[in-house]
This record gives sequence, C-alpha cells and structure tokens, in this order.
Amino acid sequence: MTIHAIAFDAYGTLFDVYSISQLADKYFPGRGNELAQMWRTKQIEYTQLRTMCSMYKPFWEVTQDALIFVCKKLALNLSLDAQNALMGQYARLESFPENLVTLKALRSAGYKLSILSNGTTPMLQSAVDAAGMQGLFSHLMSVEAVRKYKTAPEAYQLGPDVFGVPAKNILFVSSNGWDVCCATWFGYTTFWVNRAGAPLEELGVTPHGVGSTLTDVIGFVDQYHS
Repeated sequence: MTIHAIAFDAYGTLFDVYSISQLADKYFPGRGNELAQMWRTKQIEYTQLRTMCSMYKPFWEVTQDALIFVCKKLALNLSLDAQNALMGQYARLESFPENLVTLKALRSAGYKLSILSNGTTPMLQSAVDAAGMQGLFSHLMSVEAVRKYKTAPEAYQLGPDVFGVPAKNILFVSSNGWDVCCATWFGYTTFWVNRAGAPLEELGVTPHGVGSTLTDVIGFVDQYHS
C-alpha cells in the first residue's frame, strides 16, 4: 500500500490548545490551566452535540460559546477585553516545538501535506501563518464544507474527495485518541501522536501507528514503506 498524502488534525496535533493557559492565567491568576482544560473539553462536547442534532455552527463561534460557558461554570468574570484577548490567542495558538522541522522533512520526502480540521478556514490559515508553516500544506480542509464536525463520516470524507484516492492511501495524524480511532474506523491509515501517554480508547479499534511526538511520524512512514 502507498501513502499518497498525509492529513493532520490541527488542534492538539499541530497547535497546542493548552498553551492558551498562560494568557488565561494573566486574566484569572491561578486558574489558567483549569480554564484551558475545561474550555477544550466543552468545545469538543459542543461540536459533537451540534453534529448529532444537525445544528451546525462555525467552530469559531462554538469555541467562543465554550469559553463563555466555562467562565460561568468556574465563576470567573469574563470581561469583553479578556474574551477578545483569549479568542484572539486561539487564532494563533503555539505550535509544538518539533512540528515545523517534522513537517518540512515530510514535505521534502515528497509527501503531500494537508490539514483536516474542525476549524474554519480563516482560523486554520491564521494558525498556520502564526506558526511559520506557510507553503507546507496543499490543502486546508475544514469541516465547514460539510457543516458536520468530526467524527461524522462526511467530515472524514473530505480527504478522499480532495486527494482523489481511497482513505487507506492517506495517513491521518491526530493527537486526539477519539479522532484517530474514528478515522481508523472510517478507513484511513492512522497515526496517533500520544503526547500525554493516555490509554487507548476502549472502542475496539487500534491506530496503525503510535508515537509520543510528531517526529515519530517520520519513522512510521519510513517503516511503512520499507
């Protein structure tokens, strides 16, 4: 089997969603990490609920709704300035330190790179630009095209549709256990970047490869074709 392209999840995989905690701590001293953790959980929950009920709303708005809810839940006074600052930072999240070098190596090896994400196209472009990743991706695939979030099959279908090859010929890379398991169900060749050392989800499905950093993807594709 040949890998024709690599599709990366964005949030948590290329961009560190918990890096927002540093800024959050400036507005809510001692609560930044808690806010970041809960914000991410609620954000994903809202995408799943909206997809199950066919009530799509753009990821930017879902992310803002999750922030507002979490601040209420934690009894934090979210001023308009704080909300704008935190949302602005979300548009330019920090990249994990090994990512840029890894992506350049994969690109140099001849792989077509793309992003397949819940994020809107402007959000993804902003994050890519902030991370200095311009020119590395042939496509920024956003679920806004199908108005359903991952893990809907329509969201994962974007990859085969864009590249014109079966899902098994596309390597899907994610740090989110639920995401990589469901992409495996869909038919992708998959790699789980398990930075947190988390247990595999109890879903009866196993990613084709697992590593602790994005750099491990290089060894996987080399071994895969050896």
